[in-house]
Parts: sequence; C-alpha cells; structure tokens
Amino acid sequence: MSDTTQGVRIQSAPQPLRRAVELLSSMRFAIALLTVICIASVIGTVLKQHEPIVNYVNQFGPFWAEAFLALQLNAVYSAWWFLLILAFLVTSTSLCIARNTPKIITDLKTYKENIREQNLRSFHHKAEAQLGGDSAAEAQRIGGMLVGGGWKVKLQQRDTAAGPGTGWMVAAKAGAANKIGYIAAHSAIVLVCLGGLLDGDMIVRAQMWLGGKAPYAGGGLISEVSPKHWLSDRNPAYRGNLVVTEGTQASTAILSQSDGILLQPLPFSLELKKFVVEYYSTGMPKLFASDVVLHDRETGEATAARIEVNHPANFKGIEIYQSSFDDGGSRVQLTAMPLGIGGKPFEIEGVIGGKSQIVEGVGERALTLEFTGLRTINVENFGADGDGASGSGADVRKVNLRSTLDSHLGAANNTVKSKELRNVGPSIGYKLRDASGQAREYNNYMLPVDLGEGGVPVFLLGVRENPSEPFRYLRAPADDSGSLDGFVRLRQALADPQARQAAVARYAKQAVEPGRVELAAQLQQSAERALSLFAGSGAPQGMVNGKFDGGLPAIAQFMEDNVPEAERARAGEVLVRILNGTLFELAQITRERAGLAPLKADADTLGFMTQAVMALSDVQAYPAPLVFALKDFTQVQASVFQVARAPGKKVVYLGCALLILGVFSMLFIRERRLWVWLVPDGAGSRAMMALSTNRKTMDGDREFAQLTDKLIGVAPTGGKT
Repeated sequence: MSDTTQGVRIQSAPQPLRRAVELLSSMRFAIALLTVICIASVIGTVLKQHEPIVNYVNQFGPFWAEAFLALQLNAVYSAWWFLLILAFLVTSTSLCIARNTPKIITDLKTYKENIREQNLRSFHHKAEAQLGGDSAAEAQRIGGMLVGGGWKVKLQQRDTAAGPGTGWMVAAKAGAANKIGYIAAHSAIVLVCLGGLLDGDMIVRAQMWLGGKAPYAGGGLISEVSPKHWLSDRNPAYRGNLVVTEGTQASTAILSQSDGILLQPLPFSLELKKFVVEYYSTGMPKLFASDVVLHDRETGEATAARIEVNHPANFKGIEIYQSSFDDGGSRVQLTAMPLGIGGKPFEIEGVIGGKSQIVEGVGERALTLEFTGLRTINVENFGADGDGASGSGADVRKVNLRSTLDSHLGAANNTVKSKELRNVGPSIGYKLRDASGQAREYNNYMLPVDLGEGGVPVFLLGVRENPSEPFRYLRAPADDSGSLDGFVRLRQALADPQARQAAVARYAKQAVEPGRVELAAQLQQSAERALSLFAGSGAPQGMVNGKFDGGLPAIAQFMEDNVPEAERARAGEVLVRILNGTLFELAQITRERAGLAPLKADADTLGFMTQAVMALSDVQAYPAPLVFALKDFTQVQASVFQVARAPGKKVVYLGCALLILGVFSMLFIRERRLWVWLVPDGAGSRAMMALSTNRKTMDGDREFAQLTDKLIGVAPTGGKT
C-alpha cells in the first residue's frame, strides 16, 4: 500500500511493545501470514479432512497418522492455529490500512502544485514550447481543456522575475481510483478473513472453551445425550450434516469434531418424502434431488421444497444443501451357503447399517455378520481396448503404428479404445468378524456376470483385508439354472473324502477297459493323489508350512518336488487330464444326490467345468467358510444434507466485490499527474510541461504526445536530462 514495508512506529512505549506493533502492522508480516495460510490451504485440499482416524492409519501408517492428528492437519480449517493465523492476518492488514489510508486520502486531495520548474525538467515525460498569449490567458485555456478531458485541475499563481503574480502553475490529476483500489483490495482481505472466522469453527470453539461444551464420542439415542454435548439453538454460526431416511423426520444436525461430534438443534424438522437420483450411462450419478417438507417447530407450519445440488433451500436464515445420499436402512435377504462338508444353506435377513448378527452352523469359529452396504446399480466397462490391445506389445505382427499414434495423439473422444458400459446388477457388502475382533470386508454380486471371454457367466465374490485395498474377486461359475448352487455342491463334495473316493472309482471304471485290473488300480491311485492334492486340507489358509494347500498351485508344487524337470510337461498334462475327469464325475455325483439330471457332454458343460476348476483352485484362499448370496432386498434411500447458518457469507460477498473492484482499479486505471508551468516571455509566454504516471507504458507515451500537441502545440522532448 506504500513504498515502505515498515509498520506503525510508536514513540512513547516500551521497546518490546514498539517492535511488536511495528512487526504486526508491517506489510512483510502480512505477506508471511498469507503465505502460511496458502500452504495450509494446500494441505487441507490434498489431505482429506474429517476422516475417521483408522483411514489415516491405513493410508499413512501409525506414526504419520498421530503426527497429523497432533498438528490437526485432518481438520486444517478449524484448527486453533489456523484460526489464530487468520486473526493475526486480520489485525495486521487492518493496521496496514489504518497506517496508509490517511496518507492516501491526503495524497488524493493534493495536486502537488508547489513543484518547482527545475524538478519538472527531471521527469521522463517533458516538453517545452513558446505560446502566443500571456501566461494568465494560456493557463485558463489549458485548464479548461484539461477539465473538458476529464482531469481535475488546480491553478496556482506565482511570482516570477517578470513581476509578482506573473507565473502560473496548472496542476492536474486523473486516475485517482487507482489509489482507492489499494484500500479496496486490502479491505477485501480483512472482510474475507472476518467472514471465514465467523463462518468457521471459531464461534463453536468459543462455546466449547467458555461454555463448557464438549464433543460426544459415544453411541445410543440422541435424546439420551447429555446437555453438555448440545449447542444452543441460538448459535449464530455453524455447519453440520443431517441424515434423513425416506418417510422420516430429523431436527438435529451433527457437527463433526476431531474427537467426536456436537449436536445442534434446528428451528425446523425436515421430513424426506422422496429421494431421487438419476444416473449417466457410465453409472455416475447426474442428479441428486430431495422432495422435503420443512415443519416449523414454533408455528407448526409445513413448507414443501425440493432440494438439489447447487439449488439449496433457505429456512429462517439456514441454508439446506443437498450433500450426498446413503442407504437408509434397506432390508436384505441373503442365502448363506457353507463351503464345508455337510453344510446346508440357510436364510438370513438384516438391515443395512443395523445390528450385527451371530452366524451359526459354520463350524467351531464364531462369526459376526455386519451389513455394510447395498448398491443397486453397478456399471462396468466390457469394451475391447482396440486393435492389438489383447495381444503382446512385443509381438511385431500385432504392432500397428497408426493405431498407436492415434491412441496418444488422436481426437479427444479416443476412437481407438471402445467402451461397452453395462449394468451388472445389485451387489451386497458385508463384514465377517471373528471371535478375536478381526474383520474382513466382502462384496458379492447378486447376478452372474458374463465377462465376454467365451466362458460361462460367473458370480463375483469379492474380499479385502482393509478398506485401503481393492477387492479381490473369486469367480464362481453359474450352473445350468443360473445359480451358485452347482459350484457350492461341487466345493462341498471336494472337501468330502467319501465323495472324492466315489468319484475316483467311477472315473477309473469308465477310463479303463474291463479286465485290465492293474492299469485300473494305477489310474485310481493317480486320481486319488491328484484329487487329494487339489482338495487340500479344506482350511481357507492358502499355504501350510510354506507350501500350497490345495488347488492347482499344490499340484504344481508336487510336480516340482517329485518329478524330474524333463518329464514334468508330459506328467503335468496327464495329471491335469485325470483331475478334470475326476472333477467331472464328482459333479455328476453331486447332481445325482440333489435329484438333478446329469450334465451333458457339450460346450456349456465344458465351459462350466473349466471355470469351476479355476474357481475351486482359488477358493482355497477364500478366507470364509461360507458365501452369502443376495436373494432379495427392499431398498430404502437416505439423503445427506448440509445445514449451515453463515452470517459471514454476506461479509465474504462484500469482500469479494471489493477485491474485484480493487484489482481492476489497480490493473486498469493509471494514476497520472500533469503540470504546466507558464511564465511571461516577450510578447507571449513560455510553457514547461511534464507528466508523471505510476506505470511506464506505451499508453502513457501516447497520451503525453497527444496532450503536448493539444495543449502547447509541440512534440514531447522525451528522455531524461
């Protein structure tokens, strides 16, 4: 705001106080604070705010998670140090304005008409000329022309060698709004920061510090929460969330804090009639809308409204925004399918987000089932990648230079890669927690998915150890009736030694001609070994004592340990052929026991058995003794609103308007001052003209040339002397 970065200097005060006030009111201190705020804002943008502590631990580790919490980087904009920096910035900038505003106002009032002639000769823009009229007449003429051009003019009469009052100084100025721009821009910083302090957590924290309020970290009903966790209904500023299920009402907002929540009563009760969500073809939501009724708690008056994203509702100074949507307690019906010997399917019902249930009949381990989510729409891309995308990049026969270049340099719509978006149906998310409290998250699709690889449709059964990992999917083939029953029966039979023995006997009997007893015995022994290796111990462990426990990896491990390397390829082909045959007979046995017709020897059966072999191999690493299949559901939607009382919003708007005004004034308005010194010279007068501007631009040179030609009729001298 001025040519100096120093602050206010107090003369009559102790030395430490004088230095503190000078530093606080200096421009360098304000710029340093603004830099720190910018860095903190970057951190608050990059690092997700107000996430559960476990999310930071999973993503960054315990050490950095604790460091973030100690520095409150998980809640930057409500951290005490951030609010303190904002307060210091407001104080510092206000002192800068107070220090410089009187100087600017004084500068706006003065025309600097007392400047001397020799000083005019040192200006970059200057010119001299002989005029025909006397100095008084020429001063009146020049002053009138400048006034007509929008300049503010002041005439000063001076004494010269020719006599008292014979000299005239014409002082003019234009573009004074440039100075006003400085005040407006710096005032905007103060107003925006004040608005941020008002609409931030400062008022809420003040109630916590001074009013004895404390965050609530427990559970239970809202009505049972202690009054010390409730904010006043006259709270002037807050911002919280409100979750309302279809057909219900809510009147209490939840304000998230780093160590719990605060409860804010609202002057209205919001009833959600219907939540509407529309999707793009990609499966991304394109419209959130809530049809609500606002019930005034004082008068009982009901007001219908529709709330959409970027179209909030306003009720008694409280803005209600559509923030997101969630499951409102959908009811689901699952079929539990045990994978162990003799397990029988059973039905189980629950509510998304409701109470956990103890799962019985799954062996010695006690498991707790928690329903976490229901998604009714899952859109996936089943399109090809384009020419040669499925092949190896190292195969020169499949390298297409033009396609490669088009994929990187072609049109923005990317015509090389095609997309086939398809809704694969609902999916259910749940957690299984063991007796030690360890939980794994599962995500199973309701319908079989055709992956377009020439095989049979498969059920996708996902599992992951923690939320930071992607789901790993087991692909279980659908049987001829489109269900998961065929694969589960095959898995249970594989874990049953008696069923395996029966399948081996049937395979050996059909594969060997009658009468060849020794060959049949050898084949039966090989089939028993292959099927036993493939079945493993039946425990979902993946590996035991450093070796694979079941599946194709166990067979490969056995071949590596017992068969010479030169004979492994041939022996492996024979062993896999035997394995496929015994598994086919095992599948036939399961169908006979279920009262179903035997499988036909056709392409569909071949596809089912091929995928079943891969899935039975992978299921060894599936960490659950049973699979839950989504049978039916009743969806209930919930809408997430953000309710905000923001008294500082208008202050921020005013600050933004001043900032725009100030920036445009400083960038596009040039402050200019013009002096014309007139003294008698013979029959006429001599004129000395100079121009000062706050920025040296080509526009300034052009304007001075026009003024000299118009006012004194000569070209500018230019340059410094």
